[in-house]
Amino acid sequence: MYSVVKVKDTVRIPPSQFGTTIEEAAMIHLRKNHENVLDRDIGLMIAVIGVDKIGEGRLIPGDGATYHTVQYRVLAFKPMRGEVVEGNVVELMDFGAFIRIGPLDGLCHVSQICDDFITQDPKSNSLMGKETGRRLTEGDQVRARITSISFESGNRSGKLGLTMRQPYLGKIGPDVSWIEEDVKAAHGEGEENEEEEE
Repeated sequence: MYSVVKVKDTVRIPPSQFGTTIEEAAMIHLRKNHENVLDRDIGLMIAVIGVDKIGEGRLIPGDGATYHTVQYRVLAFKPMRGEVVEGNVVELMDFGAFIRIGPLDGLCHVSQICDDFITQDPKSNSLMGKETGRRLTEGDQVRARITSISFESGNRSGKLGLTMRQPYLGKIGPDVSWIEEDVKAAHGEGEENEEEEE
């Protein structure tokens, strides 16, 4: 989920930036040190939006820079366990599909793609269901639920576990939608068409 979060921190403004306004110098420091950084509590800080308040500067002996307490706002992406998200398949492996959800990638293991035995088809670079014939390829748009989250603060690496085995999840899009197929099957529309043909 995307959100705007208020954060408080201390910024160091070096003497080389004393010619700029304090707001500009603080933004330079904040963007350099906080954008695209993963924080366990906040999530992935995508962008520093603005500085709300800058405290008076402090000097530390032996350092020519000033230190200011700053309150600022960041645009953050923090996935929540159980959240339903939409994304695109960016990479297929024999063990699952990597799905881009906003600024992060999640893994949907082959056992969580659909209620079928999934195999990798190297010729078409896709994952395919043995009985259903459902096919997942790179670039497909999907709807999934976040089942597990593992973040390490301070860098951009994080792990998201996904599932598409629950109702109303799976491949979506203009051409083929697993969800529409499941809804039609649940209402017996597929069976009626077969009976009419006989």
